[in-house]
Amino acid sequence: MQWEVVIGLETHVQLSTNSKIFSGAARHFGDEPNVNACVVDLALPGTLPVLNRGAVEKAIRFGLAIKAKVANRSVFDRKNYFYPDLPKGYQISQFELPIVIGGELTFPVHPKKGDPYVKTIHLTRAHLEEDAGKSIHGIIHGHSGIDLNRAGTPLLEIVTEPELRSSAEAVAYTRALHALVVWLGISDGNMQEGNFRCDANVSVRPVGSTEFGTRCEIKNLNSFRFLQEAIDYEVRRQIELIEEGGKVVQATRLYDPDKGETRQMRSKEDSMDYRYFPDPDLLPLVIEDEWIERVAADMPELPDSLRARLAAEYGLPEYDASVLTSSRDVADYYLAVVADGAEPKMAANWVMGEVSAALNASEDASYATAPVTPALLAKILARIADGTVNQKGAKAVFAALWAEEGTEVDALIDKLGLKQISDTGALEKIVDEVLANNAKSVEEFRAGKQKAFNALVGQCMKATKGKANPAQINAMLRSKLGC
Repeated sequence: MQWEVVIGLETHVQLSTNSKIFSGAARHFGDEPNVNACVVDLALPGTLPVLNRGAVEKAIRFGLAIKAKVANRSVFDRKNYFYPDLPKGYQISQFELPIVIGGELTFPVHPKKGDPYVKTIHLTRAHLEEDAGKSIHGIIHGHSGIDLNRAGTPLLEIVTEPELRSSAEAVAYTRALHALVVWLGISDGNMQEGNFRCDANVSVRPVGSTEFGTRCEIKNLNSFRFLQEAIDYEVRRQIELIEEGGKVVQATRLYDPDKGETRQMRSKEDSMDYRYFPDPDLLPLVIEDEWIERVAADMPELPDSLRARLAAEYGLPEYDASVLTSSRDVADYYLAVVADGAEPKMAANWVMGEVSAALNASEDASYATAPVTPALLAKILARIADGTVNQKGAKAVFAALWAEEGTEVDALIDKLGLKQISDTGALEKIVDEVLANNAKSVEEFRAGKQKAFNALVGQCMKATKGKANPAQINAMLRSKLGC
């Protein structure tokens, strides 16, 4: 039997506010346990939550970016359940009336087999809620500790329709969503710190069926690799179970990356199990149209729009435009290089090539802190364009600037002796000498061997210590060889 995979994702995005969603407590990562847990986060008697305006604005920004409806009225609810790191016994969330309704996200998919394609996923909702604390295991044998620093941290939970059909699509969507929230500035997206976590709802059904199979939810996946591995395992587990005559039981599962398998955590709850009801301490959230318009006016240019503009205005290929809009940092860097006068395609090649490679080899550098600033890179490219240096020389200048061996492009060109020889008379003399000393290569080229011509070019470049203009050398050789 042929099986179809059905996947829906719930993604918890930690919002980059200075304080928690309902209190003024700090939300710093890495602080000593429980130093950032205040009386409001713990709902101690006599305390009242106060909604963080910044968290609301970030939710609005996200809703606008995905072309969703931002609700003029939404409600906070109490989601009731017991867990050791939720001492107040409930989580403040949104249930029936969320802040963001609908929306969509389009993204490229690169499957292991088959051609790449573009897919659009519809979103069900995005709602505001607070995070719980964290259970700490292993400090004392046989005991667990509770760190409540995360309690009350603002989250935006983003829920998709069950429209994903493979782990490749799930990862592609998640990568696109991660890039978007970071681009918008609503989250730093640090997955190692738990600021971007996914729950995957996975089921299988016979190909052609319109009914959903029994789903299992895999909780707290905090890397793209774990997301793909967990889904692939769960799909295999469910198919094997059904084909052997068993039944999938709805459950919440965890992924063990060491064993490469999912295991059951608890039976799956439904919404009725949480006994949702409107939080009596919080008024409905009313968002006037004027507020939405103010947020819209402050929105950055979105990746899709910028990608289209790079193709239309700069003539960049689709691949280049996609890479250069993969993150806000790389886009800002590239645009600054072009703004400083660099030719767009040449700038794209260098940003995707030399700059990207240098950053990958660096432990702490970023586009914002790169030793070679956009202005310096633009100056290097200008010296290639006006014939002062060739590509090889330009790379040497770039490397010296990156190593902070200088701060001026022209000064380094002179210091390193990289200025290109462009004197026609001097180059012609060198070409004549190379032709006279390499009669065999000349003969082989006349016999139709292109490699022989390349060898002659190499000899000319060697004679000039790499300082000649390769295009000029090429033209001279072809002229003297009569071709």
